[in-house]
Amino acid sequence: MSLLTKPRSDSKEGPAKWAGLAKRAVLAVVSLAVVVLLARWARGLEPVQEFMVAYPGHSELPAGAPVGLPAWLGWQHFLNAFFIVLIIRSGWQVRTTARPKAYWTRKNTGLFKTKNKPSKISLELWFHLSLDVLWLLNGLVFIVLLFATGGWMRIVPTSWDIIPNALGTALQYASLDWPIENGWVNYNALQVLAYFTIVFIAAPLAAITGVRMSPAWPKGNAALDRIYPMEAARKIHFPVMLFFTAFVIMHVALVLCTGVLRNLNHMFAARDDAGWLGFGIFALSVAVMVAAWFLARPVFLRPVAGLMGKVSK
Repeated sequence: MSLLTKPRSDSKEGPAKWAGLAKRAVLAVVSLAVVVLLARWARGLEPVQEFMVAYPGHSELPAGAPVGLPAWLGWQHFLNAFFIVLIIRSGWQVRTTARPKAYWTRKNTGLFKTKNKPSKISLELWFHLSLDVLWLLNGLVFIVLLFATGGWMRIVPTSWDIIPNALGTALQYASLDWPIENGWVNYNALQVLAYFTIVFIAAPLAAITGVRMSPAWPKGNAALDRIYPMEAARKIHFPVMLFFTAFVIMHVALVLCTGVLRNLNHMFAARDDAGWLGFGIFALSVAVMVAAWFLARPVFLRPVAGLMGKVSK
């Protein structure tokens, strides 16, 4: 009897799933349309118009703030994007893989020799942790260059008017009458807040919670475990990953919709024009990330992991 009824339930599962997705898509479109209509209605009100004249969306930069984007920011942007994409992919694999196809154990020799037996972790977790280390090293270089060149003044709020300016910018985006931008000179208030959050809040949270969940955390230390329990790290780490994912999607969408050639030249070619050089570098970087995404599989990871430890089934 169960053999006869199982195909029937399976056959219903597919259409039901697609129907659910269609309902969510319609709901999302309707919600977006309501937001746009409300924002456009609000912008017609005289008090709102006066507010937007007073707070057009940009805060004044401190004296001495650099103008333009340096070349080092271009390769930093690529490396950050490269690592973040693969970290999100590998993190999702760690979270969803019930039975790993391979495991990795570090070599207990040389500087890494300890009295305790090295712990065995899944190949997916090894890849995720390796990417984390590279991302953190790249982030350290970024922070040093950011403060050494004064670039921090472009992404760190230095005035409280950043809040009303961010509200004005959000209203412009929501009404689809987007703000006039000149990222070569000054980011708008929402961009400043987003970049500050990513660099100085989300990234440290990802690192701190990741260390707590990794094999690097001291084992058997009851005091440390009580001060910083594993459950707390897990409750923070996954939402932070979702925040990074949402930021990447929104960031790419706005780059493509608000003057794609000029934006890509700013980000990748350190130029303030609408030429095609930045687009070419961007296309090449996307190709590299797609290739890395494809190669991030056990069959390709095993030889690399084997150089740093023992890989077993």
